[in-house]
Order: sequence, then structure tokens, then C-alpha cells
Amino acid sequence: MTTVNTSISLIMSESNKLVWKAPENNKEPILKVLQDVIPEKFGPDASLKALEISSGSGQHVVHFAKAFNKISWQPSDITDKHLESIKAYTKDEKLENVKAPLNIDITKPISEWPEVFPENSFDIVVNSNMIHITPWKCTEGLFSAASKLLKPSGILVTYGPYAIHGEITPESNVTFNESLKSQNEEWGLRDVDDLEKEAKKNSITFDAMFNMPANNKTLIWVKNE
Repeated sequence: MTTVNTSISLIMSESNKLVWKAPENNKEPILKVLQDVIPEKFGPDASLKALEISSGSGQHVVHFAKAFNKISWQPSDITDKHLESIKAYTKDEKLENVKAPLNIDITKPISEWPEVFPENSFDIVVNSNMIHITPWKCTEGLFSAASKLLKPSGILVTYGPYAIHGEITPESNVTFNESLKSQNEEWGLRDVDDLEKEAKKNSITFDAMFNMPANNKTLIWVKNE
């Protein structure tokens, strides 16, 4: 076990498992939202299929999969060390409802993904902490893929910090946004209004917003019937 500088948010690495501070802190608050939303949308005992885009270390997907054992979870990421971490978590937790992670570039059309899924094949798409630390084309790809892959009335769940109606609050998020842009001018907190416009282009409707710890939000989006 190797302890790593927490300034890059990595707490430790054990075998191939990455342990990140942010997912460790927010996996339970996000799960509580899912435990409210999923039964409301689909009923309490539905067998569902979920796709996670940009799964990162895998801390989220294994936490969700343990709580929702009737949901088949498909994790994905674009970074090899993240894919290995997801595999390690899934193996250690002995989770049969988590599929092998896929190397998915969300900027590519779904026809070019390593596994080609039929349209309308997922009930849920989950995406956490990606939108603000990637170029806008990744957000466009996310909504486009969700529109094609979600069943009618399926949900897209996004999590992270956002601007609301042109305003970023509190000051810590303003500072965070400035820091992101200093690292890459294509990064930064996205305005929910702009996300809603992108959603509408893809036949997806903004449904609900949940306030989360550390000045984050969970947003629920629904594919139109």
C-alpha cells in the first residue's frame, strides 16, 4: 500500500485499486439521491440496466452496485489505470452485477465504441465529476449518447459543481472555476441553463436538482417518450 500526495486527490493505491478522496466522500450522498429517484421512476423492484460514463477509480459504481443488486452496471472510462482500478474493485467486492469496464471515448459516436449497444438499451446513464473538467465536446457527447442509448423515460444522472442562471456560488466554487480554467481554458463549471439547451437538442428534459455536500449538485434528466 502506497500513500500518495492528497493534493492530486489520490489517498492511496492498493494493488490496482485507486482510492480518491472526492468519490470516497460523495459516493454515499449520491447513492441516497439514487435511492430516492430510481424507485420513484422505475418502481421498487425493477431489473434495470445502467451505464456509467467516466467511472474513474470505480469507487462509485461498486458502491451503487452493492445497493442496487437488481441493476446491471456497465462502467467505462478512457484511462487505462482507471479501467484496471474498476476491475480490481469489482473483483474484490465479488460483484456479479458489474460488467467489465469499457474504454469509451464519449466524444466518439456510439457506433465507434468498443461494444456497440442497440439504441434504447439502458434505463439509466450516470456521469459524475466529468462535465467541469473536460472540454464542452465531452458534454455534447454525453447528452448525444444518452439520447440514443436511454429507453424512453430513462434517466441521465449528472453530478458535480455547476453555475446557476449565470452565477457561480459560493466563493469557493468561483475560485475552483478559476483554477480549472487556469489549467485548461476549455474546462470550467457549466451553467445548468446551457446544459438544459444541450439536453433539449437531444430530446432530454431537465427534471430535478438536488443540493449536495461541498457545494455540488445532482441533476436528473429524463429522455422524452
